[in-house]
Amino acid sequence: MTECASTPPASDSLKQEELFPIREVSRVTGVHPVTLRAWERRYGLIQPTRTDSGHRLYSAADIESVRSILAWIERGVSVSKVGKILARSSAIKMPAPVYVEVTSSEWSEWQARIRTAVAAFDGAQLERLYGQVFSTYPLLVVFQDIFVPVWQELLLHRDEVGRSSEWLFLDAFLRARALQRLQLATTGRGDVLLAALPGHCRELELLVAGLLLGSAEIGVQVLALGQPLEELALVCEKIQPQALVLFSNQPPADALPAQLTRLALELHCPLLLAGDAADLIEDDLRGSPIACLGNEGRLMQQRLQQFLAGHLDT
Repeated sequence: MTECASTPPASDSLKQEELFPIREVSRVTGVHPVTLRAWERRYGLIQPTRTDSGHRLYSAADIESVRSILAWIERGVSVSKVGKILARSSAIKMPAPVYVEVTSSEWSEWQARIRTAVAAFDGAQLERLYGQVFSTYPLLVVFQDIFVPVWQELLLHRDEVGRSSEWLFLDAFLRARALQRLQLATTGRGDVLLAALPGHCRELELLVAGLLLGSAEIGVQVLALGQPLEELALVCEKIQPQALVLFSNQPPADALPAQLTRLALELHCPLLLAGDAADLIEDDLRGSPIACLGNEGRLMQQRLQQFLAGHLDT
């Protein structure tokens, strides 16, 4: 008998501790129990706790790890390399400030309500939820920890019937809100230019990166998706930003370090790299004039501020 079939229902005490049996993790993530066990045994990607009888129990953090693994695999990273990426991301993540230290269950509750509104294509309810979340949490939490994970989840399952339409509905909603926030935040300032490597991210990911990089001291101007890489030197010459940040959420090609180095030589401002690719290529760019900002909101903003202040080595 398989573990999925033999695991007893979670008791009230387990629910309070936010521990879930493997069948429930499989249901909410779409990952087969056999695959979950392989990720644990073969690659050490997740480490669930065990009951006295040996059944696996997963925390909310474990479920988020499963979703992160899926996201990396979706971007073309082999499962054998995901462990190193997750370990690095975990090591460099900054602790959240006290005012955003909320339990994952609170975020999960908001996400469940968002999923319900999206499934019903209820724009009015989604707008109300967006306003309520924004009045409760900082911008970074709103996008990075609550809304975007739902967007990513729908994106991963967009081949299922109805999911593609749901993703498009939420994607259009969030792009409009992120663009609105960017316009309010920049007010014409272009201290830093942000552009995507062609074909390396979706528009929402680029807009959210702009929101997370910006601050009261730094205005971020986001260039349109599809900006030609070969014309960036000309754009920077006219705008005269303090720095150009390239964004990529795709595994870097072998030729990318040389390509970035050539671009850096053409620019009259520093070149930085942000997004998932920054973590994957950081070792290859060490010692070059190109700085890597990472892919986590708090870290990206802090590293950008340090770089502009002359305190971040490349």
